[in-house]
Amino acid sequence: MAGPVPLSLLPDSARVADDGMLMVGGVRSDDLVAEFGTPLFVYDEDHLRARCREAVEAFGDGVAYATKAFLCKAMARLAHEEGMHLDVATGGEMQIALAADVPAERLVLHGNNKSIQELEMALDRGVGRIVVDSFDEIDRLESIHARTGQVATVLLRVTPGVEAHTHEYIATGQDDSKFGFTVSTGVATAAVERAVASPALDLRGIHAHIGSQVFRLDSFRSAAQVLAEFSNPLALAELSIGGGLGVAYVEGEETLPIAAWGEIVIDACRDAGVTAQILAEPGRSIAASAAITLYEVGTVKELEGIRTYVSVDGGMSDNPRPVLYGSGYEVFLPRCAGADRPLSVRVVGKHCESGDVLVREAAVPVDIAVGDLLATPVTGAYGHSLGSNYNKVLRPAVVFVREGEARLVIRRETYDDLLRTDLG
Repeated sequence: MAGPVPLSLLPDSARVADDGMLMVGGVRSDDLVAEFGTPLFVYDEDHLRARCREAVEAFGDGVAYATKAFLCKAMARLAHEEGMHLDVATGGEMQIALAADVPAERLVLHGNNKSIQELEMALDRGVGRIVVDSFDEIDRLESIHARTGQVATVLLRVTPGVEAHTHEYIATGQDDSKFGFTVSTGVATAAVERAVASPALDLRGIHAHIGSQVFRLDSFRSAAQVLAEFSNPLALAELSIGGGLGVAYVEGEETLPIAAWGEIVIDACRDAGVTAQILAEPGRSIAASAAITLYEVGTVKELEGIRTYVSVDGGMSDNPRPVLYGSGYEVFLPRCAGADRPLSVRVVGKHCESGDVLVREAAVPVDIAVGDLLATPVTGAYGHSLGSNYNKVLRPAVVFVREGEARLVIRRETYDDLLRTDLG
């Protein structure tokens, strides 16, 4: 029999009220739903701020929040206020960060296929770093320079050939990757020579990222050793090891603190003789456990001798990670957040797909019923950002909670929003 959902998976401010109701940021879950509806992403603002401060303390000025994990104007502004740079991977992410009044020089532009328009936008606005990913991209930057004279301050992304021991869709450091210049084949060396010779590029450093949701610290150590061997002779000012720190999603997993990860990475780099400034780009470890998602149970379907299905009013459109990666989650009922969970059910969404499964084997209280609120913790990263309008389901609202107050930062979509770009 499963016990209560582990508090370690909940946002820092999570508490259980006297009547059993979950509170986050001093606000009751049922009050949040009464005001904002379901599904609903609920972020603990102080939790987000604490993780940003931890990253800055671990790596210093230059550490960047990887906005692909979760981005809106409020999040961009928060990360900037706490001293982080912002890693943006597209023109759209860049636009949101700029709209939040984040100075362009605090942005790092990523992407394996940046368009000429995105590169022009970055140069025109004065983005601090562009992480160059291919020779085609160097061609584009040189074509812009030929027309405008603009010089791009760049890092070169290299693939160190390190196995990250994570899902193949989020492993990026192996030689067989769409990202970067491969070290083992000599392509990375050729890219450095091209960048140094190009009047369009100011080569500031080297960048690598071995993957996401990485728990094996020896992977980071191995990457540091390869990067040191490659970058030390170049005597460049910066070396970014990217992000990828794993986060606990289910009972039995353990999240390594950002501070400990930073110490391990920096020690490994220093032991390998790195004298450059060491940079990093945490995203999931900033945002993931800061949030929960609240749903309403719409049906409880008991198939005798087979299983019980619990359907909620969201699903793969607000959390596609289980479908994409087979990711596991815990669930619980906010009305009895501290209760045991002896009943095994399958939690599914409302989409017209048998694969629309949020939790394949979920533990819940035996009295779960239609109309209950159901919560999944650790949904602050890659839920909203990977979301869609599949089946024309409306994207949920997002609220930040702090000191007993709730602030709507992304409103719920309406049916009119679905028609806004549909010209008929």
